[in-house]
Amino acid sequence: MVAFAGPEAVSPVFRSALCFWEDGGVQVEAGPWAIAEYLEYPEGSRFLQSFKSVAASPAFEHASVFDKRLKFDELGKTFLRKLVEHAGGSLDARPGRIVVGRPIEYAGTRPDPALARERYDAMFAGFGAEIHYVYEPIGAAFSYARRLSEPATLLVADFGGGTSDFSVVRVDAPGAARRCTALGHAGIGIAGDRFDYRIIDQLVLPLLGKGGQYRSFDKLLEIPGGYFSDFGDWSRLALMRNRRTLEALHKLERAAEDPAAIGRMIAIIENELGYRLYDAVGKLKRALSGVAQAEFRFEGGGVKIATEVRREQFEAWIAPDLARIEATVDQALAAAGTGEDAIDRVFLTGGSSLIPAVRAIFERRFGNERIGAGDELTSIAHGLAMVAQEDDIAAWAS
Repeated sequence: MVAFAGPEAVSPVFRSALCFWEDGGVQVEAGPWAIAEYLEYPEGSRFLQSFKSVAASPAFEHASVFDKRLKFDELGKTFLRKLVEHAGGSLDARPGRIVVGRPIEYAGTRPDPALARERYDAMFAGFGAEIHYVYEPIGAAFSYARRLSEPATLLVADFGGGTSDFSVVRVDAPGAARRCTALGHAGIGIAGDRFDYRIIDQLVLPLLGKGGQYRSFDKLLEIPGGYFSDFGDWSRLALMRNRRTLEALHKLERAAEDPAAIGRMIAIIENELGYRLYDAVGKLKRALSGVAQAEFRFEGGGVKIATEVRREQFEAWIAPDLARIEATVDQALAAAGTGEDAIDRVFLTGGSSLIPAVRAIFERRFGNERIGAGDELTSIAHGLAMVAQEDDIAAWAS
């Protein structure tokens, strides 16, 4: 894996974040450097994170960055340019093949896979290389297969930020001409970002006007839910900092029964506090993976929250999402024509696989002895690189 010597640590993880600021023209950074720049000067920055989550969204046209409007492929090209710059020469050689991991089901409402493919093609076009798209859990299967010395039927469960994907893969013994054979797939646009939203919904949005009312002539109407659904998605939250949305919110603030609540929402948007808010959410989520109770703490934009959260509370908030995820596991098994008893190994990967309630689904159904984990943030990238070395890479294209 390529190691990036970031501002805080050396890591193979390069987060899909971009930070723009003005200093003799528009400057930009990406990955951990973008986060560091934003934290140093949030008020003067334009910060975008997890921009991949809008790849398949027809509703996303561009992001407003100061006086420019940048389309998805322009954001992507900027991100890739900075990634290569920070790779210490490891990515300077022109690649012959590029393997792009893709979810089985893209995130978002009515996602368009063809649109995502078109955008990614444009994003990577500058490399002049063959571009192949492979389901992300297949990459994880290739990586995990290194641990197996005997043939096995493997269920890969990949929990990313926007999607949860499942693949059933037949793994042959080492030395086989074709080590991995995909048997069936299923995916759903629910994962870590949805869990984050549940925390935001319970702890933050009530302080920003959710459930409140505003006056329109002689009627009291409920504040539109669209503001809160956007606020609960870290990719859409960044896009709320535009003139049209802020003008509408200021108008709503004047008409609201609780104008201070709408004022707090405006302050969080105008002061670019989205990253800090979701960083607080992530810290709580990670803490609850290890302890039964943890504190959620956030302060900014006139909002101050410091409250203890029990793990069972969090699990109750995400229970509907867990039920839909488990139903998708059933779909993957059905697509593969495979029952639970035929699964020899289960590989859990992705950050949300560390959540005890997620792991409990698989422990209950398959038993702890069949479950493997590890390399949660790098197994897919490692496996996709292995796929890229296959002679017949087209066999894995999706």
